[in-house]
Amino acid sequence: MSAKPIVAATDGSEESLRAVEWAAKEAKLRSAPLRIVSAAALLPRMIGGHAASDPATVADVLRQNRDRALAAGADRAAKAAPGLLIDTDQLAGSPDQAVTDSGSGAMMLVVGSRGVGAFAAMVLGSVSRYVATHATCPVVVVRDETWASHRQVGIGIADLETSAAALEFAFEEAALRKASLMAIHAWHTPQSDISRAGEATAPPSRHAVEEHVTQQLEQLLSDWRAKYPDVQVSQDVVHGHPARALVGLSARADLVILGRRAAHHGAGSVTHAMLNHAHGPIATVPSA
Repeated sequence: MSAKPIVAATDGSEESLRAVEWAAKEAKLRSAPLRIVSAAALLPRMIGGHAASDPATVADVLRQNRDRALAAGADRAAKAAPGLLIDTDQLAGSPDQAVTDSGSGAMMLVVGSRGVGAFAAMVLGSVSRYVATHATCPVVVVRDETWASHRQVGIGIADLETSAAALEFAFEEAALRKASLMAIHAWHTPQSDISRAGEATAPPSRHAVEEHVTQQLEQLLSDWRAKYPDVQVSQDVVHGHPARALVGLSARADLVILGRRAAHHGAGSVTHAMLNHAHGPIATVPSA
């Protein structure tokens, strides 16, 4: 594959296959190839067991399951996006790191939020969380996909000064989908939100903070509006926890985008809440 691919990871579960289907449609939308990956890894207690044949037998089964998962993923992708260029790849090593590394040089990396069964759900969930906070490319976690089209993309803007990469991703998604874009900024502590506006002798009023942040957000979005004139943009400044506002937005948006630090090593409270409670796909985009 010469062009940057979209990468989708699968373990064969229905949740991961829905993520592959989402990735296939996204690849079609972006005229990009799709690379489907899957990892087969032994659990630590299965390695170095006393019965030499047991680990080999388990490993064989896991590899067979991986190969079936790849075949099922390729079939699902081909049906979702006929004519799409599709490649499959067997990954080695621990699933979290292997899937994360598979996104190197990719346009985006797509994963599901759960697997099959109690243990699989725990493993896939932990892999998804790791990938969503460690990959060097944008990561989409597909949650509870219903395929209902809302024609709206959402973005949560936490830091008004380091959101360029997330905004570019959000505007591009909205333009490709011919959807509107809703930008939300939420705040807790008024003092921190206007710390650069100068020292105050008394705590600023809620109205003053909202007006100040609204002006900053309007200014931030103005250049992007000019670059994407066909995207209808709205904005909202919310007093309260951002996770609550963004989880609500996810119920009426086709995709919600969150920015993150490029070298972030763990999900912040907002990302953690979205990974667990969002009603649809979410994307985490590393800062440039």
